[in-house]
Amino acid sequence: MLAPLAMKLRQQGVPIKIVYLGHRDGTALMVHKDSGILTIADLRGKTIAVPNRFSNQYLIIFKALREQGLSIKDVKIVEMPPPDMPAALYSKAVDGITSGEPFMAQTEMEGYGRVLYQAKDIWPNFISCVLVVREDVTKQSPEWVQRMVDGIARSGKWLEGGMDHRMDAAENVSRQYYNQRPELLRFVLSKPPDRVTYSNLMLAQKDFEEIEKLALEAGILDGPIGFNEYADPSFSSKTQNAQAYEWKGTGK
Repeated sequence: MLAPLAMKLRQQGVPIKIVYLGHRDGTALMVHKDSGILTIADLRGKTIAVPNRFSNQYLIIFKALREQGLSIKDVKIVEMPPPDMPAALYSKAVDGITSGEPFMAQTEMEGYGRVLYQAKDIWPNFISCVLVVREDVTKQSPEWVQRMVDGIARSGKWLEGGMDHRMDAAENVSRQYYNQRPELLRFVLSKPPDRVTYSNLMLAQKDFEEIEKLALEAGILDGPIGFNEYADPSFSSKTQNAQAYEWKGTGK
């Protein structure tokens, strides 16, 4: 789930806890290659598609504009499902799109999208997706939650073990889980190699406090919310010494 959305739901009384990160970075803002948008300041008066206003993609635009002396009111924000974004950019129905991968890379790979910024350029160690578990499950079945968190940690460490691991993952995950073209996921995982990262996934309070601060300034949270109210870092803290899976891949 998107991190600010999880925080918002908890604030509204939904009994959930963030227990781990899905990845870091993995977000870009794409503009049409033929557009005159070359800098963040050039976004003034433009239309930008985001997954929803409770996304960190929305907050990173808020942050990027503010750093250039602009306001979120200087652009038009529209909410759009990420799979629909490439077609919207191709047809120039919007001026810019931003979401998690692989939809941003799709526009670049197909030749009509151009990267205006990668998340890491604006917000180092950017967080988008988080693993959310019902609070009653964390209390009643902590061993199950820990196995799930450990699995993500070990998978991430394996994935960061080399480009051959990333390419093998792209081949298998694309066909068996996501129904995506393998060449698209290969592009996402290699151009550049740190476009999406799968290490450093433990919960850090300072990261979420930064999200909360921006969310309050952007008006998407009703008020302050304590880290321990929406997050349970006890599971992620146990992954510090997690070892990568020994799986060697398919060799294909």
